[in-house]
Amino acid sequence: MAIECGSEKLHEERIKVALENMPADGRIEEMAARFKAISEPSRLKILLALEGGELCVEHIVDAVGGNQSAVSHQLKTLKDNKIVKSRREGKKILYSVSDEHIMNMIELAKQHLDCEE
Repeated sequence: MAIECGSEKLHEERIKVALENMPADGRIEEMAARFKAISEPSRLKILLALEGGELCVEHIVDAVGGNQSAVSHQLKTLKDNKIVKSRREGKKILYSVSDEHIMNMIELAKQHLDCEE
């Protein structure tokens, strides 16, 4: 027995819209990589620490816990995914969020934690 899913014309229009709005496969892979990068808890904590502005590794370690080596490794992953950037100031390297869209997504996720719908 076939499942009826509405009018054929409506169905075709919705498929057309879905296909028109679908990014290319390469772009979808980029999106997935960024979601993966921010989904790891220690990287998410780093981004939340950087929400207030740029910090050096030592201050990030103070804010998120862990050790400098682990934080540096996570920062490299975030940097490789173009989510954070760095700049040198004297002997220190300062890190900041390079993609505010990511922070908007994180803010929405924080708001969603309180959503009971």
